[in-house]
Amino acid sequence: MTSYTTNLPPAPHQGWLSKSEAWLDAKGKGAWIAAMVLGFVFFWPLGLGLLAYMIWSKRMFSKSCSHRSSHMQRGFRAMKSSGNSAFDAYKADTLARLEQEQTDFEAFLARLRAAKDKAEFDQFMDDRARHADAADDAEDEADRART
Repeated sequence: MTSYTTNLPPAPHQGWLSKSEAWLDAKGKGAWIAAMVLGFVFFWPLGLGLLAYMIWSKRMFSKSCSHRSSHMQRGFRAMKSSGNSAFDAYKADTLARLEQEQTDFEAFLARLRAAKDKAEFDQFMDDRARHADAADDAEDEADRART
């Protein structure tokens, strides 16, 4: 008898803001409108922020808010076991490899940005030094002309 352990990554941690958004989505558009009205009643910038968020995220004009929560559930379903241990191991290894590649790529982009920033800063310093030298030369010529 063999034992099998999964190397699935842990489920992503949701903050209180994400949890409250999911809860409001589960309750529907009426809950969003009630939250917005209560936001205006108790602290008007909160109500205004909720209204802006509802318009920006298209919650105000969609037929229902449940489409977003069903999409989130599909994402979490991908992390569940399929029952086939070989496939689950392959999926876990592939996900780990993709996460490592993403981390490596983000590190590469950070190094690339740092190199670009350094090149731009070095160019700025060189230009500044050239302008300072030109100003010093102009002052020296002006001093020589006065004497």
